[in-house]
Parts: sequence; structure tokens; C-alpha cells
Amino acid sequence: MPAKDISHSPKLLDQVRDVIRLKHYSIRTEQAYLGWIKRYILFHGKRHPKDMGADEVTRFLTHLAVNGNVAASTQNQALNALLFLYREILKVELPWLDSLQRAKKPARLPVVLTRDEVRRLLASLDGTTWLIVALIYGGGLRVMESLRLRVKDIDFHYQQLIIRDAKGQKDRVTTLPKSLVDPLQRQLDRVKLLHQRDLREGFGRVYLPYALERKYPNANREWGWQYVFPSAQRSKDPRSNAVRRHHVTDSAIQKAVRNAIRAAEIIKPASVHTLRHSFATHLLEDGYDIRTLQELLGHADVNTTMIYTHVLQKGGRGVRSPLDRLE
Repeated sequence: MPAKDISHSPKLLDQVRDVIRLKHYSIRTEQAYLGWIKRYILFHGKRHPKDMGADEVTRFLTHLAVNGNVAASTQNQALNALLFLYREILKVELPWLDSLQRAKKPARLPVVLTRDEVRRLLASLDGTTWLIVALIYGGGLRVMESLRLRVKDIDFHYQQLIIRDAKGQKDRVTTLPKSLVDPLQRQLDRVKLLHQRDLREGFGRVYLPYALERKYPNANREWGWQYVFPSAQRSKDPRSNAVRRHHVTDSAIQKAVRNAIRAAEIIKPASVHTLRHSFATHLLEDGYDIRTLQELLGHADVNTTMIYTHVLQKGGRGVRSPLDRLE
């Protein structure tokens, strides 16, 4: 059968985009899924997905693992994108992909910083960046969870943070470090002045999730919905083209942490996410139980949380070397 031209593929991709937004997936998921679907179509000579099925999906994903040498998480993301395309758009259930060659997922323990290394890292930061990174470590947040915090998500009275629409589209509550209460209140004072200035200049509308903007047309101007860490400049929203103030970018925080790691002379292969691992490990060291930790981290499966118990074992698997008994 000759390859079909996908001159109507923008219509297909528009359908994908519309359903993704209807299901309230993040813009990053939208961009990733559209990217994988395009690559899948191009890999098979621009054939339309409705003329392909499990065999073509298997060949594409196997190619990623064998020839592309992609990580297991990357292959899984591509698989999820294609399953979404077939189930949600084309209304086709793919049979189990038995012949799919999976990318191997390395069994690695998370990198964890000592408390002294965390102190040195934080000492190499300042300003708003310091506050964001301190919050990531102090509350066990993912970087995007810290940046997407809204004013109403900070509960000073109960000293907690409400993390909304986190990984898996779940809400959770985590601790607000007492030492960050005053810095956060000062940050909110600055942000309020910025928001008031935006309103005077005809802006001040923030992005609202789950179509709340249509249901509550004035809510996007309200103080409680504003980002705790807004960007310095206003920008155009890629979905609606509305000009508004987004939150600080994660790339800026990741770069700042990389620089701080070098400045603190930390030789471990650490990143901003290492602070979340360190939060979990340090709480276990302090005697908190694994179920409490699971809830604070927002893990769906306690087995994901259990990996931190392995990090805690002193001297490989908690074994004392016989060499140390020769003294």
C-alpha cells in the first residue's frame, strides 16, 4: 500500500491537542505527546496512524531502544503518547505489545546530600532563588511544584503547603518549614506590589487551570490565585496568546543550583531534584515512618518510597567490614 500523505495531519494533531487540554494535562505533556506522534508518523513514511497499529508501534518503540539508545523513561513517554493517540483519538485499543524490546532501566540509588552539603549549597544562593531551593528541600517538593505554588496554597496558620495537581494529577499536603515563614511573607509582600502594578497597567491576569477562567472570569485577577514566584517579565501564553506574568522558569532554578553545587565544591552528581531525595532521607534519619514520608512526597506506591531505606544503610547494606574488626 503506498504511503499516505498526512496533509490532514494538522487536523489530527489539533484533535490530540484539544483532548489533552480537555483532560487538563500540562503544556509540557502536550508538547511531548505531539512531538512523539509526529516522530512516529515520520518514522513510518508519513502514513496516517489509522492505517497502522500494534506492529508499527512496536517497531517504532523498539527502534528508540535499540538504535536510539534512549532511556527507559523516554521510551515509556513515547509509548504513553501513542497509547493516548490510539485510545483517545482513534478509539482503537492496541493489543499487548509482546514483541516490544524495552529500554533497560538502570537500578540506581538516588543521590543524597549530607546536611552539611545542603547548608553549603544554600549558602551559595541568595534572593528568590535561595527561597525556592530552600522550599524544595524543606518541603520535599519537585521543582515545578515549587514554581507553580499560588498564594492561596501557603497555609501559615497550620504551617503547611498544599501541592495541587501534582504528579498523577493528585493534591497533597507537605510541611512548611518554620524558618521560611518570614522570608515567604516578605516574598508575598513584594509579589503583591508587583500584582497591583500589573493591574494598574491593565494586566494582572494569571493562568487558571481546569477551565476555571471560563467559570469564574474574574478569578484570574484575584490575589489568592497569583504565583508565589512570578517571572520578572510578562510574556505571551502559548495556548491562549494572552499576555500575562508566568512563574519563574525551572531552567533558571536548575542552572542556579548547578552553579551553587560547583561553588559549594560538592563532587556528587547532584541536581535540584537531589534536594527532594535529601529531604526524604533526612526525615528517615530523624525517625519519621515510611508511610508519613510517602504522603509528604506524594508517592502512589510505598515501594517507591522504600528506596530511601536502602540509602540509609550505613556501609553497604548495613554490613560492618571485617577489616574494621582487625583493630
